[in-house]
Amino acid sequence: MTRTYNTWTKVLAAAAMVCCTLQAPAQQKREFRGAWIQCVNGQFQGMPTREMQKTLSYQLDELQKDGVNAIIFQVRPECDALYNSPYEPWSRFLSGQQGKAPAPYWDPLAWMVDQCHQRNMELHAWINPYRAKTKGTTMLAVTHISQTHPERVFEYDGQYILNPGLAENREYICRVTADIVRRYDIDGLHIDDYFYPYPTPGKAIPDDATYRMNSNGIGNRDDWRRYNVNLFMKQLHDSISRIKPWVKFGVSPFGIYRNKKSSPMGSDTNGLQNYDDLYADVLLWINNGWVDYCVPQIYWQIGHPAADYETLIRWWDKHAGNRPLYIGEDVERTAKYADLQNAKSNQMPAKFALRNEMRNVKGAVLWYAKAAVDNIGQYGSMLRTHYWKYPALQPAMPFIDGKAPKKVKKLKAIKVTPEEQVLFWTAPKGKGWKDQATAYVVYHFMPGEKINLNDASKIAAITRNTHHALPQNPLKRMGTYVVTALDRMHNESKGVKTKVKR
Repeated sequence: MTRTYNTWTKVLAAAAMVCCTLQAPAQQKREFRGAWIQCVNGQFQGMPTREMQKTLSYQLDELQKDGVNAIIFQVRPECDALYNSPYEPWSRFLSGQQGKAPAPYWDPLAWMVDQCHQRNMELHAWINPYRAKTKGTTMLAVTHISQTHPERVFEYDGQYILNPGLAENREYICRVTADIVRRYDIDGLHIDDYFYPYPTPGKAIPDDATYRMNSNGIGNRDDWRRYNVNLFMKQLHDSISRIKPWVKFGVSPFGIYRNKKSSPMGSDTNGLQNYDDLYADVLLWINNGWVDYCVPQIYWQIGHPAADYETLIRWWDKHAGNRPLYIGEDVERTAKYADLQNAKSNQMPAKFALRNEMRNVKGAVLWYAKAAVDNIGQYGSMLRTHYWKYPALQPAMPFIDGKAPKKVKKLKAIKVTPEEQVLFWTAPKGKGWKDQATAYVVYHFMPGEKINLNDASKIAAITRNTHHALPQNPLKRMGTYVVTALDRMHNESKGVKTKVKR
């Protein structure tokens, strides 16, 4: 009995200490709050349709409670598909066998777009552009690109890679991507950190013949490889924007661009490098506008001896501000490591404080979604009760569209039952995708409160509906409501207000 009492005393004391040290953060009104849902970990492999839909529904519901407003869903892990593709076979990470359709039949990407939009989340389709086979794949469908065009693929350390030095591969990836963009109502197209393969000691990339035939006069092999990837990045960006200019093209590169020992402008780190090892010149893409957002994977802890989180976030904030910058966050590692200034706390408060301090950081993406759903280290609980307690609009992208839609019309509160009231309004008129309202923000100010649309804590809802149910408690629903319209890029209209007395 004494032991149990002492244990609970320590737990409650620790909890009280954490509550006291956590200050209520200034909520960001615009913030990308993403989460990666991957398939290559096998979490869905061979899962029956209804069970996978149930699993995904649960994850989305929990992430919505956590304040997440964007899902990055892996749909093409190895030149295959978690959607109905006319070019590539169904993924083994879905049905258990490459080329085998799910049974009962469904299209996970179409389903996820609908489910995310119902929850007022964006859906970004995540593809792995060059990887054609992971190490664990032992059987490939006869329709797979490595079987129909083996000359366009090279083997590297158990993987198959679409040769980045071949123009026909760039065209092929862009054709596959264009099909996704054209047929699905996605909000973004996302690629990760796999360009040329991660180096394995003692293994050379087998592209000698390609270099001889397609060097384009570039005498340095490393520069040539970067040139190939640069061509692809611009081509992919342009192919997306030609079809649907509002679809955001994002990349999540490895967390180190260059080390200082390789370049004076590099970070004070010592690890694998995008520029030198993966041939990914990320800053060139950002500065040339070939990507719409960047999510460096800064998965390490604060104080890591080779790749310190604080060093890297400050480096990216300084050098990558020409496009919205979001930080890739490792949930498990953040929960595992203690705060350097407070051994009784994990590193979540310190990392959030650092992100809020950065001028160009506009959000974060959680690696990975299930870790937040499983509430590792109370990470999910802290999101929903503290850090992401209130809804947030997406960061502005004026380089795509910066003009706001018109105001909503006919806003009024109507009693639908003696106890229930609902706000109704009419969508504003708009011509073309830039002017059409696609969602709405509902603000609630209690009687006597000053109306301030910059105060994120006053956001009651962000919804795609033209109605919003008010709280049933008369005391909680009283006050002034303001409704604004959002277009596809979350440009916000002027507000229209109405008062509710009881």
